[in-house]
Amino acid sequence: MKKVKDNFSVQSKGYKKFRPEYPSSLLEEILRHVEKRDSCWDCATGNGQIAIEMANHFQTIVASDISQEQLENAPVTDNLEYVKCRAEKTPFADDSFDLITVGQAAHWFDFDPFNKEVNRVLKNNGIVAIIGYGLMYGDRSFNDKLLQFYDGEIGAYWDVERKHIDAHYSSIPFPFDPIELSTKYSIDVQWSLAQLEGYLNTWSSVNRYIQKNGENPIPAFVGDLSSSGVWNGFELKNLHFPLFVKLGRVIK
Repeated sequence: MKKVKDNFSVQSKGYKKFRPEYPSSLLEEILRHVEKRDSCWDCATGNGQIAIEMANHFQTIVASDISQEQLENAPVTDNLEYVKCRAEKTPFADDSFDLITVGQAAHWFDFDPFNKEVNRVLKNNGIVAIIGYGLMYGDRSFNDKLLQFYDGEIGAYWDVERKHIDAHYSSIPFPFDPIELSTKYSIDVQWSLAQLEGYLNTWSSVNRYIQKNGENPIPAFVGDLSSSGVWNGFELKNLHFPLFVKLGRVIK
């Protein structure tokens, strides 16, 4: 089994504050395919945003992550339990869950052991939803600047797993009975420059850049957006994160 990578513990507070939230319409469509709503596992929960939403729909929720710091910053509710463990090896009993969700994390997994674990702990006819989002986009001037920064200045600092994000998860094996979504989804936000800066500081590549070079590249990039007139003062920009979803059913 591949070695665990924890790139987000040091950014757990920023992750909770600045990571975009999934649209309720996507989660509602996923739920329409779930036959029973007794139990759900939100795997690699991060800041717990999917887990806390699913807590409104299931009797019990278990949310897991390898990062204790992420779990300590995640929201709490009566029917939600947090467990520290890796995705590929869990303490859960066979046939435990009606739904398994993974948000913006599956690219870090060891795919074959994780898929075996899904088959083990998911009930017959249970649903697994693997969700990811790609690089955001806005107007052309912003897109040009962002792509130059993404591919250029910090391009060499991304983990190899980032290729799965760039491929919109088409490169991730999914040996389950596939379910087609009714529409394409995106995360749509209206952000200030400060919000963009906060989000960019949650990127694992930025943390690696800081570790290697002793300085943060984000202030200079944000300053360039402002000084070049791409993003003026207190302007709010419409940004869009394309969502890609692998949705499937386990038949035992």
